[in-house]
This record gives sequence, structure tokens and C-alpha cells, in this order.
Amino acid sequence: MYNPPEIKISNFDYPLEEENIAKYPLSERDKAKLLSLTSDKKIEEKYFYDLPEMLDSNTFLILNDTKVVHARLLFQKESGSVIEIFCLEPMNKDIQLAYAQKGSCEWKCLIGNNKKWKQETISSSFINDSKQLTLTAKRLYQENETWIVEFSWDREDLSFAEVLQYMGHVPLPPYLKRKDEESDKEDYQTVYAHQEGSVAAPTAGLHFSENTFKQLADKGVKTCFVTLHVGAGTFKPVSTETIDRHVMHTEQIVLKKENIEELLANLDKRVMCVGTTSVRTIESLYWHGVKVLKNGNRYSEIDVKQWDPYQEECRISAKESLQAILESMEQENRNVLIGQTQLMIAPGYEYRIVDAMITNFHQPKSTLLLLVSAMIGEDWKRVYQFALENNYRFLSFGDACMFTK
Repeated sequence: MYNPPEIKISNFDYPLEEENIAKYPLSERDKAKLLSLTSDKKIEEKYFYDLPEMLDSNTFLILNDTKVVHARLLFQKESGSVIEIFCLEPMNKDIQLAYAQKGSCEWKCLIGNNKKWKQETISSSFINDSKQLTLTAKRLYQENETWIVEFSWDREDLSFAEVLQYMGHVPLPPYLKRKDEESDKEDYQTVYAHQEGSVAAPTAGLHFSENTFKQLADKGVKTCFVTLHVGAGTFKPVSTETIDRHVMHTEQIVLKKENIEELLANLDKRVMCVGTTSVRTIESLYWHGVKVLKNGNRYSEIDVKQWDPYQEECRISAKESLQAILESMEQENRNVLIGQTQLMIAPGYEYRIVDAMITNFHQPKSTLLLLVSAMIGEDWKRVYQFALENNYRFLSFGDACMFTK
């Protein structure tokens, strides 16, 4: 097996100019371009509204239904300076419970303009339904580049998710280099977003419209919705010379028992994931099953480490892995599987469940580009060069591409 730590990140660079980055989405989601690399390695140009014609009933489509929260909080001081608190993850590891908390909560945050924060606490107010809401923030302690911040608010009828909805700003990717606008509340959210918890959108899904889903259903394409809450680490480029020194970000996964049953029942079909987050979810599920088989039921929650797949050769089938997970859940009488993944998919990785993916065009020297290369090899260079030469729109609000291993 190819040793991922020997991979030089400089081999995954390309010239991305500012003019290639889509700063805003198209007015109609499904009118984005869709570049397809066929099984015989030919490049085909389509539009996203062509997707239902391109797929057949032998496709099992998996999407990430996470919902972006308004994770950026702005506190303006009397002097006029603004302190920004970016909520990264709750200290309560169950994200759903963390957003449901009322009255107060503690989060790991990034703080912008931290030097201007002189007092013990800072506050900001907002009028909602003719009632004033005041949010107070208190720094507790520092952890490397982040701070643990305690939030409290004076409306105990509101959950923290509702507080963020009213007072927070959409956490647009930093490379867009613009302030969030009212339209972003809808534009930077998939039409099927359901589970609150992400600070970044699963952007490949932004192209789907309700009409797309209707046409796919008419073709007999089955869909499955899983949840991976996207963290800010997804934007972190690889800054080390080789990837063995890069620390992969960790993200939370939530899967229902029925998700695993559906996947097991459709392994004979072409399993296609929408977005790199769905890919990481499904591949992490396989490695969780491997741990269950090798170590019994000591692994009742998903905890996949960065280099788990690269430690030794594994001949366990996808079916065996998924069946082991189901048996474990049944023994524990559990209907939901929660955990985290730090899985890094890089060239040399052997895809165990995923056969194909729909994704966007990613940043140079990113782990997302490594994941794409793991599926299509050196062809990523030809695909990206073609896209640059033919005015495709890159990154979160950009065009889409479809690959098959």
C-alpha cells in the first residue's frame, strides 16, 4: 500500500486566481455547470439540471443533511471597535443537546480583535418579537489558538440555536473575502438542511433543488440522508511539506440505524456520495465496523483516527463491517450512532463503500483535493486545468464535478 506520509503537498497545488472564485451563487441552483469524468476517462460538460438523466435506478445517492448555524457573533464596543466570536464547537460533545441548551452554555471559540476585550464580559442586544434579547459572553480560559467562552442570555424561553439564529451571522468561507448578506441565510444552505450543527455548508449539495429530487425519484434513484457536522477545519490548508505532519480536523457524525440498514441493502448498487463530507461519513462508518469486528463491542461510538486505514492491510468486506455495526447496535438497543471522525483520505487510500462522488472544485493544497485524487488519481490535474481554461466557477458557490473510481 502507498504510504500517505510520503506525499508532498506541493504536488497538489494549482494556480487559482481570484477571478476563478465564485463570490455569489447563481440565481438558480441547478444551473451550475457539471463536469463529469466518465469511466473511460473522458471529460463531459453538462449542467446540474442534467443530473437526473445521467443517473439511473442503480444509483444509491447519499447526502449530508447538516444545517449551517449562524456561528459568528459580533459585539460592538462603545468605542466603535467590534469583537467577533466564532463558535467552533460546544464543550458538551453532543451537538444537538448543545444547541438545545437554554440560559447558558460553554463553547470553544475563535476571537477576533481579542486585544480590545478588556472587561470581564461583553454584551450585545437584539430585538425579537418586540422583546429585547441580551447575550453576554465571558472568556474562561485559553486553549492554544482558541478560547473557552461562556454565553448567557436573558430569555430562558430561547435555545442557543435560536439565539444564534437571531443574533449570529452566516459563517461564510474566509476565501470569499466579503461580509455576509441577508441572501446568504438561504443561499449558503442546502434545500434539505435539517440537523443544526455546521459552521460550513456541505457545498456540493447547494446545487440540488426540489425539482432535482423529484426527477431523481421519478428515475428510481434512492436517496439517503446522513449527518456530518462540518467544522471550520475543513478550510485549513495543508501547510506542512508532507502530509504526515498535518493534523486532520475532527468532525462529528450522527447516523440512524435505518441509514446503515439502507446502505447495507443497497451495496450492490453504485454508491454515490454528494460532497466530501458524505464521503468521509460513509468511509468512516466502514472503519468503525472494522474496529467493532476486531475489538468486540468496546467501540460503541464512532472514533476513527486520521491514519486508521493505513496501519495494516484489511480484507473485511463492506457487508461484514456494516452487519457488525448493526449487530452491535441491536445488542445495545441503540437506534442512533454518534461519534467523530478524523479520517484523512489521500492517494493510496482504498475506497471501501463509496463508488462515486459529486463535489465542487476545491482549494489548492487542501485535504479535500487529496480526497478527490484518491478516487481519480492524477486525472485531477487534467480536470482542474480543463475547468480553469473553460471558465468554471471554483469553491463553495462554484460549479460541480462528478467522479467515479
